[in-house]
Amino acid sequence: MREFIRPVAAALSIACLATSMAVISNTDVLAQAKQQAAPAQGAPQAMPPVKQMALTEKQIQGVLSASKDMDAITAKLPENAQPDAKAMAQMDAVAKKNGFASAQEYNDVTDNIGMVMSGIDPATKKYVGNEAVVKAQIAEVEADKKMSPQDKKEAIEDLNAALKNPAPPIQNKANIDLVVKYYDKLAASMASDEQ
Repeated sequence: MREFIRPVAAALSIACLATSMAVISNTDVLAQAKQQAAPAQGAPQAMPPVKQMALTEKQIQGVLSASKDMDAITAKLPENAQPDAKAMAQMDAVAKKNGFASAQEYNDVTDNIGMVMSGIDPATKKYVGNEAVVKAQIAEVEADKKMSPQDKKEAIEDLNAALKNPAPPIQNKANIDLVVKYYDKLAASMASDEQ
């Protein structure tokens, strides 16, 4: 799910969702490493914290139904660009059509989903925490025989940087069970968004 909805915190949305995308697919370890470390690379620039909230099943279903339309809008935007008034109006309309008060609320929900997704082990589909997922990715990179030494070095550096900038703890523990329940659908939705 590409996130350009909240101009002020677009980088945070991208970071959260890039982190969650890194744990979904085991096909390209180097891409995972770079996505996982994306939040760490801009370390001097402090990112605003995610507005944590208790998620509802209706919100998760709303994100699933809205994601395709949201992605169609955001795909037309230049990378890291703030959406113009027309794009914001379109995103607000899609959000409202899917049960959200605004694109801002949709964005807050996707941020919270991304925080949980980043801590789910894709193999077991159990929440283990972001740190455990990153450590597992480090082990996967180290064991990869097909990766060039340079790519492996870069991936491990990026993943170690991600470990130094841990994700905040999940404040609403019920969110974990809810996101795990919809993990397969959310992962499929996010994977199709990246193609």
